[in-house]
Amino acid sequence: LCNPCVQGRELTMVSARRTVALAACAAVLPEAAAFMAPLPLGAARMGSRSAATTRPVQSLRATAAAAPHTVEGYGDMSNIVLSGLKGVALKDKVFPTKREVEAIMPEGTWNRDDKISLAYAACSVTLSLGVAALAAAFLPMTMAWLPVWAAYWYAAGTIWTGMWVIAHECGHGAFSDNKMLQDTVGYVLHTALMVPYFSWQRSHAVHHSKTNHVLEGETHVPYTMESGKKTLAKREAFRSALGERVGDLLYGGIRMVSHLVFGWPAYLMAGVTGGPVRGVTNHFIPIGPFSTGNKNTELFPGAWKKKVWLSDIGIVAMVGLLTAWSMTFGVWHMLALYVAPLCVTNMWLVLYTWLQHTDTDVPHFTGKNWSYIKGAFMSIDRPYGAVFDFLHHKIGSTHVVHHIDCTIPHYRALAATKAVEKAFPDHYLYDPTPLPEAMWRVSTQCIAVEERDNKWVFVQGKDGETPEIPATHTPTPNPVSGHWGHPSFSA
Repeated sequence: LCNPCVQGRELTMVSARRTVALAACAAVLPEAAAFMAPLPLGAARMGSRSAATTRPVQSLRATAAAAPHTVEGYGDMSNIVLSGLKGVALKDKVFPTKREVEAIMPEGTWNRDDKISLAYAACSVTLSLGVAALAAAFLPMTMAWLPVWAAYWYAAGTIWTGMWVIAHECGHGAFSDNKMLQDTVGYVLHTALMVPYFSWQRSHAVHHSKTNHVLEGETHVPYTMESGKKTLAKREAFRSALGERVGDLLYGGIRMVSHLVFGWPAYLMAGVTGGPVRGVTNHFIPIGPFSTGNKNTELFPGAWKKKVWLSDIGIVAMVGLLTAWSMTFGVWHMLALYVAPLCVTNMWLVLYTWLQHTDTDVPHFTGKNWSYIKGAFMSIDRPYGAVFDFLHHKIGSTHVVHHIDCTIPHYRALAATKAVEKAFPDHYLYDPTPLPEAMWRVSTQCIAVEERDNKWVFVQGKDGETPEIPATHTPTPNPVSGHWGHPSFSA
């Protein structure tokens, strides 16, 4: 889907364009500021200007540990914090091919049934419209009812995420073999949620094609220790001024808010946390200054530009509808019933993407050390519970299989997940850590990666500390199960 061949002369033109697009984002999302430095080698966020031009990235070791602490089979483990995965993702191992993984999946894994797909879509739409209609009918627009409105925002935004997931499945080609039906459903649902359908279809396909690639990945690509100096310095400043405990509390809170609240619009408008090789991107404007102009590095090459403009038509129409709504019933009515829940939906989207590909002991790769299947197996399934699994179609608890092959319908992903979990216990990642704890760990300790041997690892642990790796790997089973009592919906 993309072949980013980075050359210095191709990306230097991007540096001059970055300042304009990211100035606004830097004000609300601190991470955006790091994108504003010129990138003479085309390796955005891979290092400072001086470092990038005077020494190779491979030679950098920014952690304070005086010497590496090597663990056999894992490499240098100093300054690394273990998650609920207990370091299994860091263990050196041979990965199967994509074909070998697909061979163990159940028969019918790729069967897309229009009736089942439409039933799920109808369920999410009905619940979404229903909760909004109840609020419009029964909740008074007064401050006294603000706590109830807040509950509605959370409930509605959480429920609407189900529609988001269905549209996401359409974008992957997993909804139906009927392309017109599929794109119609996806376009309508995503547009209703202010998502440019075809634009995001393309960028998300790139995300899948380069998962956990330090240079060519798309969304939640981490800083390196060199490029992340400023944000790491902020954490140390908070610690120095307030103590480690309170400093981390403030830093983690700010980072969590910046990602969950501002992360999605910043990504759509300026490609913040997107692929370094692609420079500043914009999901609504596929041309300069938001394009490298090179087919190997631009996010929307060739015919995709027309599809971006087609997506914009829907967004403009949606803005028109919201304007008419505001003029008829008042701005606050529209904000309370639509915009506030939409913000919660956007938070869910960021949370899923962040947690499914990031943790303290989940590495990134580059060059010959990266492969498609290795990146897919760096995805993490997590325990979202029966309610969220039902509303969100198990997008977070069957995410590994989704990255192995995104054309598998979500209602077939559970059976495929169980098969992969059984056949590849040393590769499949399931972290039983409760979501609030996992989110806090990722917010405070997954800041920047450092290259060690054949992988890039987060090194925000205490200097000189080496985690204790279990002698044997005993994976925690993924407890996700089926629902609705129908054979198509269960393992």
